[in-house]
Amino acid sequence: MLGMKTYLGWKVDFLQPAGESAYAGPDSVSWRVFKNPVALGVGGIAAVLLEFADARIRSGVWDHSTFKTDPVGRSRRTGMAAMVGVYGPQSAARRVIQGVTNMHRQVHGETPSGEAYSAMDVELLDWVSATATYGFLTAYDQFVAPVSDADKTRFYEEGEAVARLYGVQSPLCSEADFHAMLAKLMPRFEPHPINREFLDIMKSGRAARGVPKGLQSAVVNAAVSILPVAVRERLDLGAAYDLRPKGAATVKAMGALAERLPLPSSPAGQACVRLGLPATFLWKSPEKQASIRHTIQEGRAASLAH
Repeated sequence: MLGMKTYLGWKVDFLQPAGESAYAGPDSVSWRVFKNPVALGVGGIAAVLLEFADARIRSGVWDHSTFKTDPVGRSRRTGMAAMVGVYGPQSAARRVIQGVTNMHRQVHGETPSGEAYSAMDVELLDWVSATATYGFLTAYDQFVAPVSDADKTRFYEEGEAVARLYGVQSPLCSEADFHAMLAKLMPRFEPHPINREFLDIMKSGRAARGVPKGLQSAVVNAAVSILPVAVRERLDLGAAYDLRPKGAATVKAMGALAERLPLPSSPAGQACVRLGLPATFLWKSPEKQASIRHTIQEGRAASLAH
């Protein structure tokens, strides 16, 4: 049961069923991006800030989840849902996403100003999906390795199927799509104490036990740095959240190290094993990956010949 993970009571085995595909594959940009914990950390914080900028999402999360009592645990569970969508077998991804959708149907209420909200509001579903896509891709591009325009397009395309399973009607096809959606929602954005409370918790050391607080602080400031300038101004995230040159260098060094340091027991590593690849496949050079694939294909051909 080595590959078994749990998400809100649903058991997900990234190692089984052997051979079952995910919604993206080992040669995808998505598998490259989501394997890197630094990109996930920076991008995830940025995504939450972009979501919480809208009172409807902020109220829905605050009133209907454990975020206010267990923000770290809630963030980790959200991260696991992302892992299932990227690396999990398609059958498991559909099961988990349907469960999340069923829970979202129960999430509705009013913001403090009296505006009604529903987690199934298509505008909100589209925006939450857009913030995750923007956050993770931008974090990887800025702090791990540059992503070409062609690979950015591939990343958007690879995420469409899972986004639609969540009920998203307008998944991003480009960064221009993100900025168009942002421009429409920007008049709603406002600073709020919850945003700062969230960032303080992320900086406090609770988010990653054993990681020095200085490093966690740099990750938080890196997340703020990839917000569109107008959003940062609207949320009133001032000089206290500036990413200094030393902090930027530290986050980039962490991102580069994470890109080379295999995590065989992670969902990324286990998904590779499920598909008949070495657990360290994603951390190897493109040339080595091609060589491994060639060797596997030759082995299969020889087996069929006999």
